[in-house]
Amino acid sequence: MPKEREQDEVKKPPRGVFQRPPGSGIWWINYYHHGKQYREKIGRQADAIQAYWDRKTILRREDKLPTVKRTAPVMVSDLVDLVLEYVKSRNHKDRRTYESRGKIIRTGKKSRTGKLIHKGIGDRNAETLTAHEIEAWLGRLCKEPATFNRYKAFLSLAYKLGIRARKVTHNPVRGDFIPQRPEPKGRLRFLNRDEDENEYATLRAVIERRFPERLAEFDVAVHTGMRLSEQYTVEVNQFDRRRRAIDLDKTKNGDARTVDLNDDAFAAIERAVVGRKRSERIFDCAGHAPASEDKPERFDNRSWFDVAVEEAGIPRITWHGLRHTFCSWLAMAGATAPQIMLAAGHKTLSQAARYTHLSPKHKQSVVNRIAGTGAIPLMGSRDSH
Repeated sequence: MPKEREQDEVKKPPRGVFQRPPGSGIWWINYYHHGKQYREKIGRQADAIQAYWDRKTILRREDKLPTVKRTAPVMVSDLVDLVLEYVKSRNHKDRRTYESRGKIIRTGKKSRTGKLIHKGIGDRNAETLTAHEIEAWLGRLCKEPATFNRYKAFLSLAYKLGIRARKVTHNPVRGDFIPQRPEPKGRLRFLNRDEDENEYATLRAVIERRFPERLAEFDVAVHTGMRLSEQYTVEVNQFDRRRRAIDLDKTKNGDARTVDLNDDAFAAIERAVVGRKRSERIFDCAGHAPASEDKPERFDNRSWFDVAVEEAGIPRITWHGLRHTFCSWLAMAGATAPQIMLAAGHKTLSQAARYTHLSPKHKQSVVNRIAGTGAIPLMGSRDSH
C-alpha cells in the first residue's frame, strides 16, 4: 500500500466513529449486532477508533459484548465544586473571589434588586458543552477583556481538574479553542516625587499629622514594595538587623523570599518593633479579620489610608499603588527588569517589565547619556562624501 494512502487512512476515522457535537472533541462509536444498534461515547478520537475495532473483533468472534455502563452526566456545577475544593485545600488568598465567580457560573448574575441578568451554566452537561457555547456565554457575561479572561481561567481550571478526576475527557476552554482576549495595559498609578508636584511628600505629611502611629507602615510599603498580606503577617523574628533584611515565608507565589531594606525602610522597621516580642507581628492592621473555617485571613487598612489620600488630594492611588511606586522608582533609578523582579518578588519577568514605562523626562535622560560622542554627518552633506 502506498505511503500516502496509509497516512490518509490513519487520519480518516472509520465509518462507525463520529464526533458529536461537531468540533467538540468528543468522539462516539456506532455499530450493529444482530440488527440492534449500539452507540457508545468514548472521548478522544484515538480511543474511539481503538474501541470501535475492539467491538468489531468481538462481534466477529461472536463473543458477548461488554456491558455499557450508564452513569449520571457530569454537570458544570460538579466541576465548580472541584475548583472550590482545590482553592480551599491550598488556603488560596483569593478564595472568596473564586467562590463569587463559581456562584455566578452556577446560577448566573443578578442585579442589585435580585433580577437575573445572565443565566448560569451550572446545570449544563460538562461533557457535551461546546467551546462555541462557552465563549458565547462568557461574551454575554463579561464586558471587559480582563473579566472575560478571569472567568475563562476559572472554567479552564475546572475542566483540568475534571480530567484529572476522570469526570470529563476533554477541555473545551483551552487556549486553542477559546483564546485569551488582549487586555489594555493602561498606566500603572504611582506616587511621583517631582519638584513641582511631590505627591509622596504631601501624602506622607498628612499621614504623619493625622495618623502618626501608621507612618511606619506607609514608609515600609513604599520602600519595600511588600504586598498587603506580606507586610501585615511578617513577625519580629523574621527581621534580621545584621543583614538589614526581612525573610518572608508567606508570599502570593507561595515561595519564600528575602526583602532587602534601604535606610528608610530599616528605620521604619526599627521604630515599629519597639516593645514587641519576637513572636508578634510587626504591624497591626486596622481592619484585620482572622481566618475562619471557610474564609482566609483578611487585611484592610482603608479606614485610615483612604482618609489620608483624600485629604492630600491625590487621585486614583490605593495601597497597592505603593507597590507600584516602589517598582517605578526603581525603574527611574536605572534598575533593570530582572532587578525589579527580584526586589519585588514577581514570578515572571513580564510583570517587572511593566515598570519600564518611564515618563518622557526620564526617557530623555537615558538617551542623553550617549550625547557628545561625536557628531554624525547627515547623508548628502559635503562631509559625508
